[in-house]
Amino acid sequence: GSERLKETMSAGVQLKETQAINKSLFTLGQVIAKLADMSKKGLASTQHIPYRNSKLTQLLQDSLGGSALCLMVTCISPAASSAEESINSLKYATRAMLVANKPVVKLDP
Repeated sequence: GSERLKETMSAGVQLKETQAINKSLFTLGQVIAKLADMSKKGLASTQHIPYRNSKLTQLLQDSLGGSALCLMVTCISPAASSAEESINSLKYATRAMLVANKPVVKLDP
């Protein structure tokens, strides 16, 4: 999930790590939203997908809208104090479900 700076009270190196995590998750959200929109509208893959904006999305490129199967596990909390975060996580996962992959078996010659 996202790292909330106020709750984690990060400082120094941890602050930079938290910011990097949030940037990667934001970029992942952009990629998933773009791929889900393309899948829903049946658009060709000629649109630009911002995979290069994050190392995380670069690593997941084949899994996200590519030729691999992908599984997303979403963890939510039953606590009332985490309701907003749980709802956001479920929305994120719902967008990810809309991404249509075309799995291909690749064999070495």
